[in-house]
Amino acid sequence: MILTDTHTHLYSEEFENDRTEMIQRAIDAGVSRFFVPSIDSSYTQKMYDLEKQFPSTIFLMMGLHPTYVKENYLEELAHVETELAKRKFYAIGEIGIDLFWDKSFLKQQQHAFQHQIQLAKKYKLAINIHCRDAFDEVFEVLESEKATDLFGIFHCFTGDFEQAKRAINLNMKLGIGGVATFKNGKIDQFLNGIDLKHIVLETDSPYLAPVPFRGKRNESSYTKLVAEKLASIYQLSIEEIALITTENSKQVFGI
Repeated sequence: MILTDTHTHLYSEEFENDRTEMIQRAIDAGVSRFFVPSIDSSYTQKMYDLEKQFPSTIFLMMGLHPTYVKENYLEELAHVETELAKRKFYAIGEIGIDLFWDKSFLKQQQHAFQHQIQLAKKYKLAINIHCRDAFDEVFEVLESEKATDLFGIFHCFTGDFEQAKRAINLNMKLGIGGVATFKNGKIDQFLNGIDLKHIVLETDSPYLAPVPFRGKRNESSYTKLVAEKLASIYQLSIEEIALITTENSKQVFGI
């Protein structure tokens, strides 16, 4: 059984004391593919170091996270472009719009999101979307850039059924993680109305740990708990969930 964690911040300071052991726990649980999103330039070297340590299991994205879009965001976008020109990445991410913490950089976030979508098209890469309190704003940009060569993952999808269909119609897979196990998460109520071919698994570790670890540090081994929840929702075996969602991730990332 091969499980794929399509979104995990393995370089996070939260794993400073047990990173290697944590990754090994995930591998022991059947998670052998880790897709690691970028946040900003301060984490780039940590990502490269991780890739060097686990070259056959870790696959990197490059991008500027919306909550890191500040006064210097043009410099950060230049860094993204420099790195993309240097080497191979498997997606542009995580990118998008976040209005939960701060609305004062909305215009800059919109510009950064659109610019990075255009980079994804240039390099023929998937996008990995971060959206928090900003579905309308995210869809507005996606619609403006809609094209057959625009595709990717709506990471940590927390929208409703109509928003799920709208994302899928824009060539996006839905990234499903710990929220699917929450009593108030709501997405578990309609997921069985979404064809499994549109779903990929993720943890977003160290954030959003699934039940029974909700509120604690998340880690990639918990991908298996998300798969178990989906097995229950779709009335399939965990092996079938692993097989289908890993195949879906290959369609997105090309590996």
